[in-house]
Amino acid sequence: MPSEMSIGSADSAVGSSQASTFKAWRPVISARRHAISSGHYLASHAGFEVLQAGGNAIDAGVAAGLVLGVVHSDQVNVAGVAPMIIWIADRGELVSIDGVGYWPAGVSCELFQREHGGQVPEGLLRTVIPAAPAAWIEALTRYGTMSFGEVASFAVHFAREGFVMYPFLAEQLQLTACNNARWPSNREIYLPEGKSPTVGDIFIQTDLARSLQYMIDEEAAAIGRGGCRISGLQAARDAFYCGDLTRVITNFHAENGGLLTEHDMATYRVKLAPTVSTKFGDLDVHSCGFWSQGPALLQALNILAGFDLTALGHNRVEYIHVVVEALKLVFADREAFYGDPDVIHVPAEMLLSPDYAEMRRMLIQKDRAWPELPPAGNNIRNSAATADESETGPFDTSHIAVVDRHGNAISICPSDTCSDTIIIPGTGLAPSSRGSQSWADPRHPSSVAPGKRPRLTPNPAMVFRQGKMTMPIGSPGGDSQIQAVLQVLLNMSVFGMDPQTAIEEPRFVTYSHPDSFAPHAAFPGRLCLEGRFSKATADALSELGHKVVLWPDRLWRAGGVCLVRHDRDRGVLECGADPRRAAAYALGW
Repeated sequence: MPSEMSIGSADSAVGSSQASTFKAWRPVISARRHAISSGHYLASHAGFEVLQAGGNAIDAGVAAGLVLGVVHSDQVNVAGVAPMIIWIADRGELVSIDGVGYWPAGVSCELFQREHGGQVPEGLLRTVIPAAPAAWIEALTRYGTMSFGEVASFAVHFAREGFVMYPFLAEQLQLTACNNARWPSNREIYLPEGKSPTVGDIFIQTDLARSLQYMIDEEAAAIGRGGCRISGLQAARDAFYCGDLTRVITNFHAENGGLLTEHDMATYRVKLAPTVSTKFGDLDVHSCGFWSQGPALLQALNILAGFDLTALGHNRVEYIHVVVEALKLVFADREAFYGDPDVIHVPAEMLLSPDYAEMRRMLIQKDRAWPELPPAGNNIRNSAATADESETGPFDTSHIAVVDRHGNAISICPSDTCSDTIIIPGTGLAPSSRGSQSWADPRHPSSVAPGKRPRLTPNPAMVFRQGKMTMPIGSPGGDSQIQAVLQVLLNMSVFGMDPQTAIEEPRFVTYSHPDSFAPHAAFPGRLCLEGRFSKATADALSELGHKVVLWPDRLWRAGGVCLVRHDRDRGVLECGADPRRAAAYALGW
């Protein structure tokens, strides 16, 4: 790669007017001490308060994540998933916490084939063990400095006292109103008096506040009996996985045809593992393992490393075509190979090797688009149902990026929707419906199986430059997540843009692959362009064989990237937050 591909280097074209004539709508938030960017301003504010009070990046990230489970509870559930990557500067320790639950012991592909036409249906049957509480507490226990009560107090406040309904959440609840109307407990919260909340309403979630407060109270009781911070955190964890909350959740499953049991909950543990990574110029980009779609970002970078992207020109026809075709190739590999590596064999070394990237790169034709998904690396084409309607899959997830005064960093993608499963009455919790990202086909690498993790779309990333932590980054958006993050990384590293401009530049998204969410429909050849692309660009891409669909100028389906960049040459932290999901905001000091 050309040497100018760097993030945060003094000699890179950061903010160069040559990179783009576009001017960002929001400023870059710059800081010298600590900074946070997240999917909602109240979450960012909570994390910022923790940092100001002396907490570290992990404390702040957990506080923000719990707040997102309240103020963004349509797309982030307190009982959902929370994959994260953590960097501890003084130890030089980089680790991922999976934060995704595995399938209950009572599940089987045969159940879904026999009773549900080979699909993983909406409702209780797609529940996997809720992992987010365990992930939050594991992060605090190993790497944090505060108690669960200290970091969860913000979330309890916003659940108990309410927050002002904002436009993005109001819109999303309106879109999912019919889904939430199916179940009384969902209707009670999200359709009060039979209608969706409107902008400006005070939105209260009393049951959710009570559930969080129960965990805080159990922690306080343990510490009051002479326990330390660690034993208090364990008590908070036990309150969820062994206490009253577990009994309420599992009793409801037993009475309503669900599969989750007390044994499933009591034996659950999150998994810590090294990240996987690849080099791109002078950057090392890290993701979670092949139980997530994170390595697809790395594969795309490997393929694109063989092109002179600068010469192709930012967001010009040739550039868009090459990036999209690379994404198609990695999505084909994702379908053929990705799954829980603790259960199946994943050829990780091959998939991330330069030789393999070169072989895949040879399949990109500059004058013609693949009309559908290209063959995977094993030359087996994956089949998927095609769809003609607009993209309708869930677009849950948010993101949190934090860097503290010590140089510690955390990148988190908390997630899980409330509208495709049942909120357990009296708890305010919708235990993780991430089973939607498994297949009922035992031949698929991400098939349903007891003790197996679904192939998760949420995928936090962490970027290093010349061995030093440079940037936590991530995005919501289902299968558009890695596409959004990839484009932002390229905007910064290849074209020298500042973080906010890089985020706000027009974006493109391919849908040529099977959707990660059940029923896994594909849209062969579909390429969506935000409306700021010219008609000439759209027409030229159509001539190459892309089935172009024009979106509005800015659309939330194109992702919601949040990041904090540590520019070590200047000693400055720079944050960006995506206005496509307008509640996302960054703060720094």
